[in-house]
Amino acid sequence: MLDRRSQILLKTLVERYVTEGEPVGSRALSRYSGLDLSPATVRNIMADLEELGFIASPHTSSGRVPTPRGYRFFVDTLLKIKPLDQVQISQLEGNLHPEHPQKLISSASQLLSELTHFAGVVVAQRRPSAAFRHIEFLALSEKRVLLILVTPQGDVQNRILFTDKAFSPSELTTVANFLNQNYAGLAFDDIRRRVQDELKRLREDMMGLMTAALDASDKALSESAESYVISGERNLLDSQDLSSNMSKLRELFDLFEKKTVLMQILDVSTHAHGVQIFIGGESGIMQLDECSVVTAPYEVDGQVVGTVGVIGPTRMAYERVIPIVDITAKLLSSALSQH
Repeated sequence: MLDRRSQILLKTLVERYVTEGEPVGSRALSRYSGLDLSPATVRNIMADLEELGFIASPHTSSGRVPTPRGYRFFVDTLLKIKPLDQVQISQLEGNLHPEHPQKLISSASQLLSELTHFAGVVVAQRRPSAAFRHIEFLALSEKRVLLILVTPQGDVQNRILFTDKAFSPSELTTVANFLNQNYAGLAFDDIRRRVQDELKRLREDMMGLMTAALDASDKALSESAESYVISGERNLLDSQDLSSNMSKLRELFDLFEKKTVLMQILDVSTHAHGVQIFIGGESGIMQLDECSVVTAPYEVDGQVVGTVGVIGPTRMAYERVIPIVDITAKLLSSALSQH
């Protein structure tokens, strides 16, 4: 799409803008690009880049700034990754130690924040290996039943089930005994494979209760198995690009608190390979249209179990942030797999 001169000028413009935070003019591009071009030629190329949507001109300046499209082309085509130095790698390795598995998730989030000076986030979506250890039912009213679920780790989860009919205490005991005797300790995938053949051993009206109990148990354990840690949100207050718009910044902090919407974009990374970069509106999340999100999945014993990421302004040093996210994901995978 772009010839060599246009690519070099765009690369120079992005790098100068990321470093200095000010719109870049044709004179600066002539000086830093290494191209032997007249100011008039540089201005003509900048005009072409602007027409193509790669750069834009702020109202208050004669210089230009990259657009999200310009950043995307830069990241995909022009970027040269800077490897982390050994001091940074050692810092990561020292803090992501398999001897402290309970601290690994929060440590990874804090390290991402400290090394990038943006917000670091880690999402764990571990599925429990076994569905439940024990189940009981307690009648609350005519068509409401309390499900009492003991997890494999010994935690107790309670869920209210709304049933189509009233069940007697003996019927509730029958279903609970059936579940405990046949399915305790199995994974939900195994239960669902076996359940169709074995349900005929129960009366049809009890099948509904059992199905509702399995669905509620699966949801309860999924929620309890998921953890979300974000660190360094306050770093974004120091970002001139974001702090200049306080209403936008408040929306961003609300997004961090609610988590649900942000989880959608982070979940995408668990189904992808390697580092993923969402620039501005690419995330589809309105609160992030002035931000970039750099993510990478991490694994345990070869199976993807979560995502690490960094959230910051679109004006970020991608050549630094990308390897930090990539190596953090790999070191976290290694530490969790050793444990």
